[in-house]
Amino acid sequence: MPPYPCEDAPATTPPRPAGLRERKKAATRQAIRRAAHRLFAEHGYDATPVDRIAAEADVSPSTVFRYFPTKEDIVLTDEYDDEMAEVLRARPLDERPLASVRYVMHAVLGRAMRDPEGREEMIRREELVRDVPAIRARAHESMSATGRLLGGIIAERTGRRADDLEVRVFAAAVFAALHEASLYWVEHDRDEDFVLLLDRTLAMLRHGLDLRTH
Repeated sequence: MPPYPCEDAPATTPPRPAGLRERKKAATRQAIRRAAHRLFAEHGYDATPVDRIAAEADVSPSTVFRYFPTKEDIVLTDEYDDEMAEVLRARPLDERPLASVRYVMHAVLGRAMRDPEGREEMIRREELVRDVPAIRARAHESMSATGRLLGGIIAERTGRRADDLEVRVFAAAVFAALHEASLYWVEHDRDEDFVLLLDRTLAMLRHGLDLRTH
């Protein structure tokens, strides 16, 4: 087996069709997110209360909180985690974990970034993470939750327990690095291809964080 499978850009994996109930829930979440982003752009994050977001999305405040426990979660919650978990579970068992993560990033985030609305939502989210301390703090929790989800799958695939130190360190390192890559992307005016920037990030982890002098 080559040292790093899937060196070529992997083909995307289309998501499985959702049922009617799931589609309705996803549509409601998206309506709330879009309303929130419109209001944040017009009035600022701190000046936009949840009840104003609810009115803009034509739902009740309790509905907003049913889908998003905090206002920060409106910015940070997306539809990607379950899809990434599904794609990761489908990868070959003999594929190295970092290669599997790279495939997942291409399959899920690569497809999202080719969609203009998906790309714009990613930009707005990362700008808010950069600019709003409360969102930035919550983002670390959100990324850690994603890391635990995918780390548990990697543990299953490698015959380890989900709370093994090595699994926890792997997941923490990968998702902290991806978080920094996302911030770097938006701080540098999105000049680089987002998915290729994630490739650079994972390559650095793959090479043992070897930081050579330019």
